[in-house]
Amino acid sequence: MRIVKKILVLLLALVVILLIVALFVKKDYSIQREVSINKPKTAVFDYIKYLKNQNEFSKWAKMDPNMKKKFAGTDATVGFISMWEGNGDVGKGEQEIKKISAGESVDYEIRFIKPWKSVAQSNMSTEAISEDQTKVKWSFSGYMPYPFNLMRLFGMEKMIGNDLQTGLDNLKAIQEK
Repeated sequence: MRIVKKILVLLLALVVILLIVALFVKKDYSIQREVSINKPKTAVFDYIKYLKNQNEFSKWAKMDPNMKKKFAGTDATVGFISMWEGNGDVGKGEQEIKKISAGESVDYEIRFIKPWKSVAQSNMSTEAISEDQTKVKWSFSGYMPYPFNLMRLFGMEKMIGNDLQTGLDNLKAIQEK
């Protein structure tokens, strides 16, 4: 019985320590990745401005082949919404085009509904490196309330960054076909 009591006290102490540490961990996060694509900026932007095209290159869109998808509005315009509902890995949510700077960038708001509610901002931008080469940047930022901000210490940003890079690498392969 004493061993069980000691284990419970240790577990409780560990939880308390983690909760105290979480008080000092930043709640805002911002992640960005980029890739160079051997194609003119106009052609690349004309592809990424369509939110439905993310289904072709985003790692998250490919995680559940049986994911239910719905759309509202006119793609490649402000207010277009892509909605999804899938297994536990992708959950349920929606992504809305909030702003388009013609030929330059697209801003999105991502609203996660399940497994937990949160909102994140995302952006894809293009920059001409040369006449036939384009740099694409994909960024993702948001806020993690206490105590969920503790996940930042366990590689959450690296994981999201890796997923963004996978999506950009897929985009590069599609564009350079």
